[in-house]
Amino acid sequence: MQYGGLAVYTGNAHPNFARDICRTLEIPLGSMDVFKFANDNIFVKINDNVREHDVYVVQSLCMGVSGSGIGVSDSIMELLIMIDAFKRASAARITAVMPYYAYGRSDKKDQPRVPITARLLADLITVAGADRFLAMDMHQMQIQGFFSIPGDELTARTHLIEYLRPIVAKDRDNFSMVVPDLGYANVARRIAEILDVPLVFMQKTHRDNSGRSEIVGVIGDIDRRKAIILDDEIDRGTTMLNTIRVLQEHGVGEIWVACTHAVLSGDAAERLLASGIVELVTTDTCPLRPVVRNDPRIRVLSVAPLFAEAIRRIHEGESVGALFNPPGLQLPLQVT
Repeated sequence: MQYGGLAVYTGNAHPNFARDICRTLEIPLGSMDVFKFANDNIFVKINDNVREHDVYVVQSLCMGVSGSGIGVSDSIMELLIMIDAFKRASAARITAVMPYYAYGRSDKKDQPRVPITARLLADLITVAGADRFLAMDMHQMQIQGFFSIPGDELTARTHLIEYLRPIVAKDRDNFSMVVPDLGYANVARRIAEILDVPLVFMQKTHRDNSGRSEIVGVIGDIDRRKAIILDDEIDRGTTMLNTIRVLQEHGVGEIWVACTHAVLSGDAAERLLASGIVELVTTDTCPLRPVVRNDPRIRVLSVAPLFAEAIRRIHEGESVGALFNPPGLQLPLQVT
């Protein structure tokens, strides 16, 4: 099936990411109004003709930058209302582009009488009228199956590898890769194999629903002086800080922290940077406060060009799978 023109729109959660996508695609960002009335109701109006267009709605389901007043629930509601608006404006196809997918950790019933919110959110996006979804490094791969519409899950793995490779190459014999969450073990194992460093697993437990966690076991030998701690997401940073503390107690002097999604709630960024790490390496799927982003110990790898390439391929009917095995694919590694 052939679709009309390619159009990209965004809400208020992370508009700079959408602008970077459009800059790569060399198209203007679509015009629309998305704001709140005094009664906290969200209003959306599309200012362009999108009839029979191939529309991509870019919205990270996260909090906006400090001072924006955008919370996770606002980001979700904006996305749902925008999708509905495009459906009623007769767009030919609507793709929900979610660099960060919220509620990913609520992907199973691990306690009595709790919801599976990741599935509920997928249902809401589908019912709103999305025809496809595009996301990156969701908390667990099974979340893809929560959607009843087709979609693609991109990964920042290649970006992280390309950034860390020269760092590790300078002193490979003294590096280890550390995983603070066994749920991320398979991805970390592949990265460790490519970087040719040993893998260490931290076994953690949550005592309650406060977000606090505790390291209760270590699988592997912490016998090297340098380490890279790898996870998909850092929220309050408790697990990461506990992992850093365990490593330092075992004599690991230089520690890099790497993740795809730097949610960094509250003062997580400040506490991580005060822990003695060399660098925090992440991507731009979530907006960072300017004071955090400008810290020289934080390296932000832009994945907007990867999303732009995926959008182009989806629009033109090309393979997105090639992005997961990228030899010969030239995507610039943008570091800020």
